[in-house]
Amino acid sequence: MIDLRRVRQDPDAARSALARRADPALGPLFDHVLELDRRRRALLTRVEQLKAERNSATAEVARRKRSAEPADELLASLKASGDEVRALDAELRELDLALDGRALALPNFLLDEVPDGGAEANRLVRAWGELPRFDFAPKAHWDLGAALGLFDLARGAKLTGSGFPLFTGPGARLVRALAAFMLDLHTGEHGYTEVAPPYLVNRATLTGTGQLPKFEDDLYASPADDLFLIPTAEVPVTNIHRDEMLDASQLPIAYAAWTPCFRREAGAHGKDTRGLIRVHQFDKVELVRLCRPEDSPAEHERLTGHAEEVLRRLGLPYRVVELAAGDTGFGSARTLDLEAWAPGVGAWLEVSSSSTFTDFQARRAGIRFRPAPGARPEFVHTLNASALAFPRTIIALLENYQSADGSVRVPAALAPYLGTDRLAARA
Repeated sequence: MIDLRRVRQDPDAARSALARRADPALGPLFDHVLELDRRRRALLTRVEQLKAERNSATAEVARRKRSAEPADELLASLKASGDEVRALDAELRELDLALDGRALALPNFLLDEVPDGGAEANRLVRAWGELPRFDFAPKAHWDLGAALGLFDLARGAKLTGSGFPLFTGPGARLVRALAAFMLDLHTGEHGYTEVAPPYLVNRATLTGTGQLPKFEDDLYASPADDLFLIPTAEVPVTNIHRDEMLDASQLPIAYAAWTPCFRREAGAHGKDTRGLIRVHQFDKVELVRLCRPEDSPAEHERLTGHAEEVLRRLGLPYRVVELAAGDTGFGSARTLDLEAWAPGVGAWLEVSSSSTFTDFQARRAGIRFRPAPGARPEFVHTLNASALAFPRTIIALLENYQSADGSVRVPAALAPYLGTDRLAARA
């Protein structure tokens, strides 16, 4: 949630900051929030004024009774003002609910360094690795995976529907190997604490990280329990400290989690539906960091570097792209995408988004800390990154390491976890 104090202090600057996202619906929404906030503050002032007058009148009634003076007029006035205060309190509660609901629909303010424009203005930050050269026509992962017995997309669709892949044999082992490799790297060398969170979460948890109320249509729900399958481990892991006051000595906090992720992708029907490029269920290792506000720029670079290290260890060519204002996610203040090269499909595929949310999620989730004993509490800054998402990492592995005979070499860092240095079709 954005800081309403910032909105009140300079509404024109806040309006201009939100306009960078190039969403025409944000202008009227912002104006509605401003109006609700103005009405709420005016109403609150009136209620406080009435309560102060009632306190004075109550004291005067007590004095008159002690002096045996008549107080009927004052008592009648107190009753009338009491009725008005109760009515205004009820109206204030309704305004609070309306204001909270509207404010929760406003996206985060972008950092100044985020480029203006839409996806066409995304900026290449750096690239790593050499693109592979083949003396044969490289195959797409769906052909490689099917021939090697790694996955069976048709049977996965039979079990559930399109976009729910079934990994089989060495493919299932590959999923397990990637998880172990990534978790060992992040916990052993990068200092993360591994957690295994629930896969179902409640509305408060999803609201805390910004998926609700805006993205409810993209979530898989269990209506009978009012619970939702997680779209990413970011959701439960960031909320571990919801409504908590942290000690400054605890920061930064760093968690790593391997979970399945479930996404309806309600607005993406018919897009990249072949193979593993866009699926509704996939595994991912997620990194989450909580830190002091002044440390978040450095923490973002550190977090991005941890995700990059996975790609470097796997020897996969990749690039880092800074998203422009119109392409940056709802809750993010700045996002760096990591894209791996997939020669079989001839495309750069996003395998990680590394984002800083500043205090946006912490305000929604109530995650605060005291900078020093007795100091005024502040909201932490939250950050997260995929490190990495499995389907597109598997695509990049298969397509970059393929051989003319259809086998696939396994990078040295992953081979001990997989138990082989080559994936080949069974004779």
